[in-house]
Amino acid sequence: MKRVIILTAIYLFCVGFLSPALAAPAYHIGICTETVSQAEDDLRGAERAIQEYGDVASGGIIQHITYPDNFMQEMETVISQIAGLADDPLMKAIIVNNSIPGTTEAFRRVKERRPDILCFAGEAHEDPGVIGSVADLITNVNNIYRGYLIPLAAKKMGATDFVHISFPRHMSYELLSRRRNIMEAACNDIGLKFHFETAPDPVSDVGVAGAQQFILEKVPAWLEKYGPNTAFFCTNDAHTEPLIRQIVAHGGYFVEADLPSPLMGYPGALGIDLSAEKGDFQAIVKKIEEAIIQKGASGRLGTWAYSYGYTNSAGLVELARRVIDGEAQLDLESLTAAFEKYTPGARWNGSYYVDINTGIENRRHVLLYQDTYVFGKGFLGLTNIQVPDKYLNIR
Repeated sequence: MKRVIILTAIYLFCVGFLSPALAAPAYHIGICTETVSQAEDDLRGAERAIQEYGDVASGGIIQHITYPDNFMQEMETVISQIAGLADDPLMKAIIVNNSIPGTTEAFRRVKERRPDILCFAGEAHEDPGVIGSVADLITNVNNIYRGYLIPLAAKKMGATDFVHISFPRHMSYELLSRRRNIMEAACNDIGLKFHFETAPDPVSDVGVAGAQQFILEKVPAWLEKYGPNTAFFCTNDAHTEPLIRQIVAHGGYFVEADLPSPLMGYPGALGIDLSAEKGDFQAIVKKIEEAIIQKGASGRLGTWAYSYGYTNSAGLVELARRVIDGEAQLDLESLTAAFEKYTPGARWNGSYYVDINTGIENRRHVLLYQDTYVFGKGFLGLTNIQVPDKYLNIR
């Protein structure tokens, strides 16, 4: 009997060391995202990482938290949540996506206590020089290039007018305000009439519901004011669903979301269930395309074929894991390789951020973009277009 107990103990000891499922993880990776109501894709990307590597509560390596929807009013809570991840002695990397205001201060507190922890800022909202003072890696969509490419795509789709919808908080962000100014210049050059419209900020007193109701009511009026061949672009995720819904119903064009994804706004706007296609972006695009064609809106709405928010969350976790395990470096090549794991068949084009005032290139800040896919029409080939240098220097 004693021999059986000893052999059993030896077996369990060995299995504990040899089986990844039972062995205690050597480190943890934390990721903080929005809730479903603010940016579902970012959250689903974190869930994909948990699916692959397990959550901390179940013996895995991923610790996922979400920050409040009204994060601007609860900034100290946000900062404390993110910085609190460093309380875990096994924490080796912290990713925030989207990196809303307050991320810099949270990372600063993390680095003061735990300089060994990698801090990745996915889709940073704070000025590049600010977040760049503490983050080990920063990602943003290539808003400089897109400032030219989105109006060009609208022109290719058939638009005569272009409406940019935003609010003061977003226009205070350097990359978003520069993109808006590039869009206006590009419209003037390629023959589109540019218009700027202000909508309520979803984190203001009106909330998400009030901001969405504003868009629902305004789009038909804007189409009457500017004409049926008007393309719309909004800088906020919460505005996207009502915007798409009204364009499908009343006319106009929608090139792509601020943070493009086939899941951004389309399921709710079209009233379709994509639960069976979850995680299969080729199947998701096909189902959305069928619904758009059926509703008579073929050729008027577009997206990136793979979700940026989803890939940003899952890809940054994957890059952190590879760096910690000694399989990758903090560079553009390693970043795109990690992203491409989740986007089979699609390439990620990237460049490093260059400060417009100093001309200095920041190799820890990567700007990314994909080609635009128009439902019922296909890819527009935007990644093959050379953006004129003049637009890169517009402030």
